[in-house]
Amino acid sequence: MKIAVLSDTHGFLRPQVKEIIGQCDAVLHAGDIDEPAIMDEIRDAARPGALVYFVRGNNDWGKWARALPVRADFTLGGMKFSMIHNRRDLPPDPGDRQIIIFGHSHQYTEEVREGRLWLNPGSCGPRRFRQEITMAVLIVEKGSWQAVRMELSCE
Repeated sequence: MKIAVLSDTHGFLRPQVKEIIGQCDAVLHAGDIDEPAIMDEIRDAARPGALVYFVRGNNDWGKWARALPVRADFTLGGMKFSMIHNRRDLPPDPGDRQIIIFGHSHQYTEEVREGRLWLNPGSCGPRRFRQEITMAVLIVEKGSWQAVRMELSCE
């Protein structure tokens, strides 16, 4: 299973991101969407039948955002996921979750602790804080994972 992992789009979805989304079986957005139209763009870019998950970020306001969960727990490709915008808002023990997805810092982070993947795809929205523009593609197969960092152009 191929999963597009993004966060912190802040109202802007790059054509490169849409292209990657269209090649994946699922899409995860770890918050700071900023505009509900971005969720529609993501759904439109996704393959028919692709699973799409969103969580609310600290910059997601209004009635549309209140409908989004702060945290989402789900299973994809046989792996148990937990997704939240700010890593600090996770409980101290994520339980049986094997993959933790988060955003907020705009910095790509990929860390394995106690057999669990902690993945922040960075920000693929407008360039902020002079940081690289990144997202991730996660390959989940037969009880294992591989995260691929995707560096995107500023165009």
